[in-house]
Parts: sequence; C-alpha cells; structure tokens
Amino acid sequence: MFHINTHADFGRALTPEDAGLLSPAAAEAVEQHFAERPDHRPTPLHALPALADELAVAGVFVKDEGHRLGLGSFKALGGSYAVIRLVLQEAASRLGCSLDTQDLSRPDVRAAAASMTFGCATDGNHGRSVAMGARLVGARSVIFVHSGVSEQRIAAIAHYGAEIVRVAGTYDDSVAEAARVCDVNGWTVVSDTSWPGYEAIPGLVMQGYTALLSEALRQMEKPPTHVFVQAGVGGIAAATAGHLALRFGADRPRFVVVDPARAACLYETAKAGHPVKVAHGEPTIMAMLECYEPSLVAWRILSRAADAFMTVDEEDAVSIMNRLARPKGKDPAIVAGESGGVGLAGLLAVAADPALREAIGLTAQSRVFVINTEGATDPERYEALVGLSPGAVAGASSQGV
Repeated sequence: MFHINTHADFGRALTPEDAGLLSPAAAEAVEQHFAERPDHRPTPLHALPALADELAVAGVFVKDEGHRLGLGSFKALGGSYAVIRLVLQEAASRLGCSLDTQDLSRPDVRAAAASMTFGCATDGNHGRSVAMGARLVGARSVIFVHSGVSEQRIAAIAHYGAEIVRVAGTYDDSVAEAARVCDVNGWTVVSDTSWPGYEAIPGLVMQGYTALLSEALRQMEKPPTHVFVQAGVGGIAAATAGHLALRFGADRPRFVVVDPARAACLYETAKAGHPVKVAHGEPTIMAMLECYEPSLVAWRILSRAADAFMTVDEEDAVSIMNRLARPKGKDPAIVAGESGGVGLAGLLAVAADPALREAIGLTAQSRVFVINTEGATDPERYEALVGLSPGAVAGASSQGV
C-alpha cells in the first residue's frame, strides 16, 4: 500500500519548536556530545552498487546502526542522550548555573543524578538506551516491557542495571503503565513517543538521533535524492525528514515513511490526515516497529516533511534480512534485524512498480539513503530467520565475501 502525502500541512515550514529541535546547529551540538564519549564511534555507511544496478538507480547507501555504541541500534543515540540532558537540566536548576556534558563528572551533578529515577516503555532497544544513559550518570532506571519482548532483549536491558517491570498486553499498554507508575512515584518518563502535554522529552530523544544524519551526510559524496525510513511511532522518521528539510530546504530529498502492514499507524494517520490509533491484530515480526498509535510530535513533523507513506508485509522484512546477509556482486554483507531493513524493503517494492517509481520521482539518477536501524538485537531469532548466525554474516562482510 502506498499513499502520497495530501495533508494540508505538507510542504509548510516546521514549527519554530520543531525547527529548533532538529536544526543543523542542534545536530552539531548532539554530535559534539557523542564525540566526547570515549565509547562512541561513527557507524559505517555502506554503498550497495550491485543492488543499485538491479534497482536501476544511481546509488543505494545504508547507514548501519547495528554498530552503534554496543547496543546494536540507532536508539542508543536517543534515550541515553535525553537522560543526560535531563540530568544536566536538573543539576543546573539546583545549582543555579549553566552546565554541559563536560560537567557530568562533577560530584554535585552526580549527586543530582543519583536522586533521579528514569522510566520508560520499550520493545527492547529504547529501554537499553535509557538504562545505559542512567548507568552512565549514576541514576536509577525502571524499564517496562510488554509480553511481546523476548527474553534475550529483556536480559540485554537488565545488563545495564535496569529494574524490569513486565506488563501484560502490547507496547501501547506498557507505555500507559510506565506513565502511570512514574507519575505515582515522581519518576521521569523518557519516552520515544509523545502525547498531549508530553512533548519536550520525546523531542530530546529525537534530537539525539540527528547525530547519525550528520555522520551520514559527511560520508556521502553527494546528498541523497530519496530517503526511505521505517517507522514505529515515527521518531526516527520524523527526525530524519525534519532535519533534511531544514538542512536542504527546497532541495531536500524525497522522503518515504515505511510501516509494517500489521501496525501501520502512520500510514493510516496520513490517509486520515490526523492521528489514528489502529486496531491490535496479529503481531508483526518487525517487533521494534509494532506500535499502534503515532507520536504527536512525529506526526506534526511528518505531515509537513514526508512525501509519501507506505507499508510492507512480513515476508518483505524477512526477505531483506536475507538479501543483506547474502549480497550480490561486491556489495558488503550487512547484519539487519527484523526491523532494521524495513526502509530498504520499501525501496525494493517501489522500485519494482513503474507507477510508484514515477509517483516518487525515482529514476536512474536517483541516490537513495536508508538506515539499517538495528543489527541482530535478538541473535537467536535472527539465525532462525536467516539461517546464518550474526557472527557468520559479519565475518563474511569483513572478508569481503
């Protein structure tokens, strides 16, 4: 399914708040923060010339977030960054002075952090990021997981010292429970989705994601003409679309949002022209994207900056995992989790349809950017779906196979 954005806000400038959040200057500050962390390294940008030839485009470029900060996901940038900014805000308020990331080791800042508890709901990756940020500054974290989160992903969150609370139901149920419990206890919710009256913190999470965009644009010889990004509640898609619109203005790339067909809250929202909560049905294998209601901040940005919305099916997600693990020609092998290659799966679907190619302006001169949003964050499931271990795929890539 494919829908061209016909929302009344499409093409309008971002609101001043959103523009400030995702501006090039803000992204530069985010990058500086991560550059100061000794454990941080830029992630690779892979060119896939064989796939580009197959799709009849000039280039396909994959930003591989499976290498990000040891968490294997772009979400390492968002939750941890928000936690650190919130600690600095609290400490600055207590001390009556301005603070920045180089002040995180100060005893008075650590004391402020030790008094704070951060909570969130997660499908896996965001919770690890929040827990990592809390451990980094000496704060407490309590992470709420729904019944669809695998034991391996729960163990990975607990590894960072988080307390785990299990919630019956879906991701949306865990979001509601996290908000309720945090409110009762006076804890700080660090959510990657937003709702009425709760936008500032999800905005910080989205701002953290801009670090990968600054890296990617430096790694490309020319800016992309087209971008396909997957969406759950819409945070990474909105951060990408909004930042590129601000950076390039009228020359911005065409932007396509890709949803799982079984959890297509942004696709249905785009069709309706207002936020839509879709019904819970059969779970999607794209676990990190299994969200049934969009983030309000994300939709506000995407309604103005996204050209089209589409869905992909379960078999598309599995197929692209296998395609990336067993590339053709001299393309590198890439480890992509169940949700990681969904943007690329959307590109393949559009490239195979002449009408959709024309609708989005995809030609032989197009340079397409996608994000592998996660590596094998559940190695057992990855091996079951691909028939190879993540290590075997990564080894093949390093050997140029």
